Amino acid sequence: MASTRKPTFKPGSGDKAGANAGAGVISAERTVETPAPGSPPAAKDKSAKVLAFPEPKGRKRKRIVLTAAAVVIALVAALLAAAVYSPMLAVRTVTVDGTKLLKADAVRKALAPVEGTPLPQIDDAEITRLLKPLVQVRSVSTEARPPSTLLVHVVERVPVALLKKGGSYLLVDVDGVQLGSTTDPASVPLPLIEGNAAKAELFTAITAVLATLPADVLAKMASASAKSPDAVELRLIDGKTVVWGNAEEKELKARVLEALLKAPADPKVPVNVYDVSAPRHPLTK
Repeated sequence: MASTRKPTFKPGSGDKAGANAGAGVISAERTVETPAPGSPPAAKDKSAKVLAFPEPKGRKRKRIVLTAAAVVIALVAALLAAAVYSPMLAVRTVTVDGTKLLKADAVRKALAPVEGTPLPQIDDAEITRLLKPLVQVRSVSTEARPPSTLLVHVVERVPVALLKKGGSYLLVDVDGVQLGSTTDPASVPLPLIEGNAAKAELFTAITAVLATLPADVLAKMASASAKSPDAVELRLIDGKTVVWGNAEEKELKARVLEALLKAPADPKVPVNVYDVSAPRHPLTK
């Protein structure tokens, strides 16, 4: 059954309201159309309008904020993608610092594969992998300097001793890594490891001690030896002996030994032995 409703205007008559000229009453009428017998029921009017309520201000504001955030994120992502893959940021210059044992040109040559790669795509792990064949490199870090310069900071291994092998002397670090060689040990201000250094525990004990010494003290050492990991001894260039002992408190022992070596010598009381095995109670003989 379909119905319609429309406002009608009926002039007033026979009552007080109708006494005023031009006055009227607005009313609504509903017209109901009854389908004829045997005819199908009338379909619903799809064009009928549904009353729309205004959207709450809070929800509208939230939608605007989310839309703006999505646009910003999309723009940032696009800019980052452009930066990562942009040829304008490709590496054209590699600068190296921190090298002493190595030549900077050797490092640059090893890093040739990164040339032409955008700076944002380069990380320290890749640089470390490329420099792995250079045993003198202990660690490395990089710094991007747009638009096209890669600065490489190299931390080299430090030689702490000489190890005799055949007719030459190997420069080794605390880990036993060979950093070079020489046939003239006097030309290198490093102590020679004596005795049965082939034993890993003795070699480790000796190099751990030497790695703790300040550079100026290490340069005064002629040799190092150990009968056991708890009995490390050093011999200075002037023939004096340092009784070191074990690896405990090695930093304190190094400071005490440095102070003893810098103390003014007394001709009346010559010193031939510096015993720092008990660093809080050092002895000289």
